[in-house]
Amino acid sequence: MSQAPAQSPGDVIQVDENASQDFEDEANDTASVGSSLTSVTSSILKGKVEEGGRTYAVYGKEEYGLPMDEQELDRIDMCHAKYYALLNKKRFLAPLPKNPQKILDLGCGTGIWCIDMADEFPSAQVIGSDIAPTQPGWVPPNCRFELDDIEEPWTWKENSFDFIFSRDLIASVRNFPKLIDQCYTHLKPGGYVEFQCVTGILQSDDDTVPKDSALRKFSDSLKSSCDKYGTPIDDPTRWKGWFEDCGFEDVTQQIVKLPCNTWPKDKRMKLLGAWEMENLLSNLEGMVMRLFQRALGWTDQEVTVFLVDVRKDIKNRNIHAYWPYYVVSGRKPGGQPAAV
Repeated sequence: MSQAPAQSPGDVIQVDENASQDFEDEANDTASVGSSLTSVTSSILKGKVEEGGRTYAVYGKEEYGLPMDEQELDRIDMCHAKYYALLNKKRFLAPLPKNPQKILDLGCGTGIWCIDMADEFPSAQVIGSDIAPTQPGWVPPNCRFELDDIEEPWTWKENSFDFIFSRDLIASVRNFPKLIDQCYTHLKPGGYVEFQCVTGILQSDDDTVPKDSALRKFSDSLKSSCDKYGTPIDDPTRWKGWFEDCGFEDVTQQIVKLPCNTWPKDKRMKLLGAWEMENLLSNLEGMVMRLFQRALGWTDQEVTVFLVDVRKDIKNRNIHAYWPYYVVSGRKPGGQPAAV
């Protein structure tokens, strides 16, 4: 059904040398950047105010590294639109059948992907699972949400899902091979699993990210902190091997480049860079405050001061940086492969 994006891993994004024609983005101004199943108790609903004054989820065996407050939920919804554009107006790349019956979204966040899938596939029951109860009450009749820790034993029936999906499980999963094994167990024969995520490992095709730059240090610190936190941010680079080791067939891997600001010449890539620049400039503290404090021992003030220079680098169009975005899918043996 879905096809891979036109961009291939080896493509080099052409740089826009004429920055004067770049569109303006108010988000560039740093002055505007500031300021298994269980009963739902009030403490779980509200979360807990922790590092940097942000609110974090309190349900689950392990701590999740990112917040669950309104600012984070707005970021997740913006990323949903960004990834849709990044994948050429596709929400997934696996070749699903026309009428899937049961779909599961692991770590569904605001639930926006589930809602879109429920609208697109009225034949399917779409279930979203997350440790934070941040999903809306008004949803399509074939969509529902459950509060659950996806790294604990699943309560769903085995061999029951046509499609299991996850996106951006950053700073949350400590054992991907175990999670992939649970996906295999609960998929129907012939069912598909697809994981999507940025790696957080900064890349540049023309070596325009200085080794001593704040942006490079940000990327290195992000990797180091996630390693110590137990949630390696480069795990997506190992997904394909883990899928194959688990027994999945027809395993595919797509790597798409997501620019960090508006440096590309191509209009579509420039727009994607603008979205990612807004994502970074507006939400850096939420992305790393807990990670840098818990794993690296930094203070609130140290994180805040460091991010001032990081923001300067993010807005620097002479730095042609991008994040690799991984999309890995596989099919459980048996059944009938979907027609592409």
